[in-house]
Order: sequence, then C-alpha cells, then structure tokens
Amino acid sequence: MIYFDNGATTFPKPKTVLDKLMDCSLNYAANPGRSGHKLALKMDLEIYETREKLCKLINGDNVLNMIFTFNGTDSLNLAIQGVVKTGMHIVTTSMEHNSVLRPLHKLEKDKVIDLSIVYADKFGYVNADDVINAVNENTKVIVTTHISNVFGTIIDIKKIGEFCRKNDIIYIVDAAQSIGVYDIDVNDMCIDILAFPCHKALLAPMGTGGLYIRENLKIAPLKQGGTGSYSYDINQPEIYPDSLESGTPNGPGIVALGKALDFINEVGLSNIRKHELALKDKFIDLLKDNDHIILYGTLDERQSAVVSLNVKGIDSSELSYILNDEFDICTRPGFHCAPLAHKTLGTESTGAVRFSFGYFNTFDEIEICVKALKSIIERVKERD
Repeated sequence: MIYFDNGATTFPKPKTVLDKLMDCSLNYAANPGRSGHKLALKMDLEIYETREKLCKLINGDNVLNMIFTFNGTDSLNLAIQGVVKTGMHIVTTSMEHNSVLRPLHKLEKDKVIDLSIVYADKFGYVNADDVINAVNENTKVIVTTHISNVFGTIIDIKKIGEFCRKNDIIYIVDAAQSIGVYDIDVNDMCIDILAFPCHKALLAPMGTGGLYIRENLKIAPLKQGGTGSYSYDINQPEIYPDSLESGTPNGPGIVALGKALDFINEVGLSNIRKHELALKDKFIDLLKDNDHIILYGTLDERQSAVVSLNVKGIDSSELSYILNDEFDICTRPGFHCAPLAHKTLGTESTGAVRFSFGYFNTFDEIEICVKALKSIIERVKERD
C-alpha cells in the first residue's frame, strides 16, 4: 500500500511513538492532575514534559500557554470564538479549511461580526498585501492558514504578523499543514495564537491537538468543567492551561506526542522538509508535460509537499477509487473541506485528487504512482 494522504493524517507513525502509546496505556494511564498517587503524577509529569517540547518547537515564551486540545478543529474553534466580540471586523482568506470558514460564517450569519474574505490568485497563492489591504478601522482579528490543505500554497505569515503586531490586531494562524515540517517561531513571526492538530506532520496519534497563546492574551473558554485545580470553586479557573483544558485529556496520545517530537528533533525539520519537497518536485516534473493532467498550485517554492490534480475525462472520485482499488495508492478526492479554495481555482464542480507526501514516502513510490496515472490515462483515452 502506498499512502499519499498525509495531509489528512500521517501514516505510518514512528515505531517509538507507538511503543510509547502502548507503554503508557499498559503501565501508567491514570488520570493526570486528578489524584496524588504515583501513576497520576507520572502521567502528569510526562504531559508537562511534552508541553515543554512543543513550546520549544515553536519558540513559545510560556509553557503554560501551550494548551492541549483534541484536534485542529477544536483548537481553531477555541481560538476564534475565544477572542471574538460583537461588532468586530475579521479578515480571512479563500484558502481556509472549514475549521476556520464555518465558525466565521456562523458568526457573520448571526450578525456577531463583519467578515472579509481575501481571495487567492488563480494558482491558489494569497498575497500578504491583499490581506493587509482588507483591514479597516474596526478590524480586530486576522485568521489565515499557513499552508493550504488543498493546493499546498504557502502564505507569508510573518509579513501579516508584523503588520498585526504594529496595529494591535490579533493574528490567528492555522498551522495544520506546516507544523512539524516548516520552521515556526511565534515570536519572530508575531503570531498571537497558533492552532494545530498533532496527528498530521507532528506524527502523533489522532485525538491530539494544540493551541499556543501569546503572553498576556486571554481568550474565553468554550467549555467549563473539571480541571483538577481549584476543585473547591464552582467558577472556572482563569489560569492557563487549566481554564481551557476542562475534562480528562488524551493522556496516552499526548505522551506519545512527546516521543514524536523527539523523532522530529532527531531527524531535523530541515531534513524532513527537504525530503518532502524533493518528492513533490519529482512528482510535478514527471507529470507537468502530460496534456491529460491538470496540476494545480504555484508548482514552485511557494508550494509545500501537497499536489492536487485532475485527469481530463474522469471524475476525481473515480480516479482516486481506481488508484486505491487497482494500484493500492491512497489519495483524497473531492473538496477537502475547503470549498472556497476550490472555487478560487475553478474546481468547485469537479473537486480534485490530492497527493500529500510525508517523510516516510519514497521516490520509488512516486514513480509507481506516476506509472499508475499514465495507465489510467490510456484507459480513459480508449474509453473516450
């Protein structure tokens, strides 16, 4: 089986991650922060150590401002709804995932906010200047992805962040497709809130996510409940991370994330990125001159290791089905929970097949996939 769906979740996970998940589950998976016995304390300590590693990865200032969530959607809803106030103007882009678009759309529909959506160009590239130019005197929040989950195009988040910091605008970044591959420095990039899942390029199990909040920025919790702290008080604690982490966390998943971060640090972000981009470049080079294939994106250094395409004469879902059924190649067809991104590139009625490469993919797999695509093209030509 060839797995090219790493944009949805990475597979496989490093063996050390799976070993840690099993070790924790079998030997000390007690409830962290709720008890004072040895098993609970061990779990609590390892979760804190993972919090430290994750904070260091993004150069965060305060480890307690690193909040654990259950996925990227959880993080983004908490970020957006935690800072919004009635009457705000918010700016976002057409390349956003529904985890951003749907909360913002509902807030706009409920007349809580005014919303401006900045459209990318025909290649899916968002110009940072266009985002900045959409700001008005009432703009309080800008929300953008770092990398498009559909077309892999990269946004200049540092330029937007610097503008936001100078103009007292909260900048929320969706790092779902970048963290674990690209360098992120929340201080240098002036990111106020960084939201992300951990089951993608961070190589952790599903059910893990993160939200980093800059120092001295308070966001309101979406839920209230048990935190293991201030248990005598019926009011929600105000301190981080407790105020935003009600309920029992995915402890085994979080400590396994710690091992995933060790793996990433040992390999090196630059080496992971170099390998994935080389796979992307080879894939594009082998297909770019084929008249029957439509490639989307900038197809250059402004694009990550995500390539979406269509084959003329065949539906994207059928193409993905054949790749899986006959060639054991896993891809994702359709609209990728990003309808405006598809509208931007003219694929709102057809969708596209996404190939998202990961660190464990090989160049041989790229060649096998290209041969499979060419075989399918020949079949379509005969059918037509």
